[in-house]
Amino acid sequence: MLDELLDRNGDRRGSRISAARFVEEIGLVFDSLHLPRMAGRVLGAILIGPADGMTASELVETLQASKGSISGMTQLLTHYRFIERTVRGGDRRDRFIVRSGAWARMMLWRIELLQRLQELAADGLGLLGPNGNPEPLEEVRDMYAFLERELPRLFDRWESERSVARKKAP
Repeated sequence: MLDELLDRNGDRRGSRISAARFVEEIGLVFDSLHLPRMAGRVLGAILIGPADGMTASELVETLQASKGSISGMTQLLTHYRFIERTVRGGDRRDRFIVRSGAWARMMLWRIELLQRLQELAADGLGLLGPNGNPEPLEEVRDMYAFLERELPRLFDRWESERSVARKKAP
């Protein structure tokens, strides 16, 4: 189904894998992040779908999923700001497109986890008895403190480089 949709919607540009495999792999990545696999599949289909997005009906047909599942997953992806609803001129159906900056947002959410692990490591150091080994907890605390400081700078640099590249593109 996916490969047929892509054939109808334009050039496939010589990918190493099939569209169906791509969608499944995005689903597996989401699953490894403890997010619903179907949400990843929906995002994967939208990523390689038409530039003007996909309707819920197209997602149901393409992914061979229930309307309820697609509805729930598009709500989840919209909530987490991976996708957004849009409408094509002359059409009343909502279409879903990937929201700009979605990937950076996903990484920034992980920074919140880093902050929590850093706090827990500091708490663990406070609980450590006189015979305990502080080194593993210090390593966790220091590494996550470093990542918390450096990742936002890295994202800012990436956005800056991306902006320059967009201005250079025809």
